[in-house]
Amino acid sequence: MTKLLANRIALVTGASRGIGFATARALARAGAHIVAVARTQGGLEELDDEIRKDGGSATLVPLNLTDSDGIARLGAGLHERYGKLDILVGNAGVLGPSSPVGHIELKTFNDVMAVNVSANFQLIRCMEPLLKQSDAGRAVFITSGAANKATAYVSPYAASKAALETLARAWAQETANTKLRINLFNPGPIRTRMRATLMPGEDPATLETPEQVAELIVPMCAPDWTETGKFYDYKTRSLMSFRSPA
Repeated sequence: MTKLLANRIALVTGASRGIGFATARALARAGAHIVAVARTQGGLEELDDEIRKDGGSATLVPLNLTDSDGIARLGAGLHERYGKLDILVGNAGVLGPSSPVGHIELKTFNDVMAVNVSANFQLIRCMEPLLKQSDAGRAVFITSGAANKATAYVSPYAASKAALETLARAWAQETANTKLRINLFNPGPIRTRMRATLMPGEDPATLETPEQVAELIVPMCAPDWTETGKFYDYKTRSLMSFRSPA
């Protein structure tokens, strides 16, 4: 049986653990070759082991996404090797401090924005030409309910996710008449290290897993996915359109 993503190239950031790890595995099981990006070499090697066990393949890219020149070199390398990119999953993100706005240092704020926003901006710049070479380029960015709730005490994270959403939506509008489809995915509270850091007293057994989330990201990366500029809410299992303020 032909796999859903056979012969497709998928770039996944933050692939060494959590949702990125699970999504990379799920995409590989669906037939995609994974370009796995993360800072942690050990985590990437663990991912490679699991993908190989599943019968898939991966290219490991140890890279700090604040290295914008490194992202550009990655784009050039993908162009030289494959001439295209079929799937981009922008998953990498940092929580930043849990603190009142006025207590946060400017450098700390900028560090969160560098990973959660600027790195994705550079990924878009460098990967768009490759995605447009695909017969069905797909991009999915992982967001958070904190963006629209403006959650207290995590203002850099909330602001960065709001900025990411607007960036992705603007890109989706710009490319609406192309074969490229761009969407956002909100996993909600999931059993990840980030969630445990934010809510240390929470019982992780009450939360759903990254593997469960990944199964619903895969269809958004498939050639037959036609929606763009939309927001998938995992908790309600619904695809939503953005609305202008009343």
